[in-house]
Amino acid sequence: MTTSARRRHRDADARLGSLMLAPALIYIVAVIGFPFLLGIWYSVTDATVGGGTLHFVGLANFRSIIADPTFWTALRNAIVFTVVSQILVVVLGKILAMALYRPFPGRWLLRLLILLPWVAPISLGAIGWLWIYDPIYSIVTWSLHALHVIPAGDTPVWLGEPHLAMASVIVVDVWRLLPLATVIILAGLTAIPQDIHDAALVDGAGFFRRLFAIQVPLVMPVILIALLFGIVFTFTDMIVIYVLTRGGPFDSTQVIASYAYFTGVDGGDLATGAAISLFLFPVLAAVAMFFLTAARRAEVA
Repeated sequence: MTTSARRRHRDADARLGSLMLAPALIYIVAVIGFPFLLGIWYSVTDATVGGGTLHFVGLANFRSIIADPTFWTALRNAIVFTVVSQILVVVLGKILAMALYRPFPGRWLLRLLILLPWVAPISLGAIGWLWIYDPIYSIVTWSLHALHVIPAGDTPVWLGEPHLAMASVIVVDVWRLLPLATVIILAGLTAIPQDIHDAALVDGAGFFRRLFAIQVPLVMPVILIALLFGIVFTFTDMIVIYVLTRGGPFDSTQVIASYAYFTGVDGGDLATGAAISLFLFPVLAAVAMFFLTAARRAEVA
């Protein structure tokens, strides 16, 4: 093959690669890029749902948000909601992944059942949890009464008391994201060569020695990626909050995503809602950079 023929062949491969990537790039621009730029434009205007014209107001919307105590409450709730739920997801996901790592009868069925919360639409799952937390017919309350954990006459309102409401939505978020973390960590465990486990057993390493000296260090990059996905999904999620509590009671479960929705869509103030939602971007960008850097360093180490 001559030099010119090889060059034409490389150019054809490059054009084919660009053609194959084009649908994904168009999708990203249409679904993510355009709404993001539109949100930036709305945030510096006085756009409303019923308004026919837009006027540039600069950073006035951001100044009003910073002076709003509800915004800081929503930010604090979002951080608590994300941190607590992801700690539980990572710990429980590691335990489930270790339990599903070794073959046993019925493992495929258990894996299928664990994946169901992730496969099912979150809106339907949240409605199911709304019935579970029913103040009168709650299965959680009935179980606690049957186990004598709480007195028979005590009927906690799971979604109507501030601390119980936050704990309840955290449980639902853990239930939703636990399958994803389990699958990711399980994939990392299966990638560890069996020779390493055999050598550790020959050397007399116990369970905890193998766990903290072999499994956790080798799976740490995968755990960090799972944690990154969980943080992004939780910090930007509003479906659980919207279906279960609508941010109540008394804004005790209000988070940034739900506050932006209630302000911009339900309240009709598109400009302020867009400005609130834009606060998610720098936080998540910093978190993504930190975890990707940490995962790369852990992989190198």
